[in-house]
Amino acid sequence: MAPQRIKADELASVLPPGGLTLVSSCSAESDLLASMVAEAGNALADMRFSGIFVPGLNRHVWAGSRTSRVLTFFQTPQLREAADRVDFLPLCYGQITALYAAQAPQAALFMCSPPDENGMCSFGTETAFVPDFWRSAAVRIAHVNPAMPRTAGDPGIPFGELTAFIEQDQILKGTPADPPDAVSRAIARHAAPFIGDGATLQTGLGKVPDAVLDALHDRRNLRLHTGLAGDGALRLVRSGAMASGASALVGVAIGSPELYDGLNDPHFQFRPVSVTHDLRVAGAAEHFVTVNSALEIDLFGQVYSEIGPKGAMSGPGGASDFAAAARLSPRGLRMVCLPADAAKGTLSRIIDPAAARGPASLSRLDTDIVVTEHGAADLRNKGHDARAEALIAIAAPPFRDALADGWRRISERL
Repeated sequence: MAPQRIKADELASVLPPGGLTLVSSCSAESDLLASMVAEAGNALADMRFSGIFVPGLNRHVWAGSRTSRVLTFFQTPQLREAADRVDFLPLCYGQITALYAAQAPQAALFMCSPPDENGMCSFGTETAFVPDFWRSAAVRIAHVNPAMPRTAGDPGIPFGELTAFIEQDQILKGTPADPPDAVSRAIARHAAPFIGDGATLQTGLGKVPDAVLDALHDRRNLRLHTGLAGDGALRLVRSGAMASGASALVGVAIGSPELYDGLNDPHFQFRPVSVTHDLRVAGAAEHFVTVNSALEIDLFGQVYSEIGPKGAMSGPGGASDFAAAARLSPRGLRMVCLPADAAKGTLSRIIDPAAARGPASLSRLDTDIVVTEHGAADLRNKGHDARAEALIAIAAPPFRDALADGWRRISERL
């Protein structure tokens, strides 16, 4: 039976009330579907909506009925304000996959491209969890967006497998292509020597990871295997540094319109979380290098990425999954890159362990190299004192004496 074309006020006629509904998010969050959920209201009963909601990018709270809830693994300011209706689970991607497998979403609301000549709709810039679970969801409702680029890799969903659809143009959510600043470029200069020809790279988003990728344009035979790709990934692909063929395996693209226009480059291959975050797949690379940022790192080498000044910002995300993959990889390397200070130089981001805010996102055993604009601390095969000394050496100079004093007190107890 052909999928039903619906209008903006007809969602409740095709979406059964209650149960878990998976929604596309990141750059593919649909303003249209979110407004349709709000319009449906109490007709959706005690439904739970779930997705990967990115702070600063995804601002909807997916408010349906008075008893509906949101299941999230990252905290946006909007979801924090609606805390009484939000279930925040700080899980890594492997655990999120297991949760969805156990709870089996009954429905999926997602954005996709119009069908091609073979009737296939591409998931475009967010090939994350929906491709892994749409087959088991009894109801599949698509926002068919002509602005969504087709991406290679995952085959997408046959148009005939949709339950219902609504078609409307929407500009994809993204971030500006801001050039790296002086601090980011300095961090990249210290990080680049650890990454050789033939490396397979995983990076996060932001100026620092993009600057690291920009510093690698003279390398050769590089590959990407990452959950997130920003504008730095596109610049790397176009630099000539990549291995031939589909050597940029990614799950989600978030960036500028130029990035989205460039995803038709044959290097890019979009795959779901079951591939991008499978530690056996990534760990099979000979030189798998993770390049992630953090809010703080303590003198043991423990990494903190989840709790900011205003409270919980995130779960651990994919960093721990990729750290496990790098441990399996021959010549694998776990690198954390961050500016040495914050709040206009008033706070050190290398901290005394007693000053840590929140749970450790990566343990000291998941961190090999820490890089700031002041240098690189190679923590491999070092004891506690040597690790602390290396980290203090790359801290912002005004904080080094206090960090050294704090460490002496800690060291006396070890």
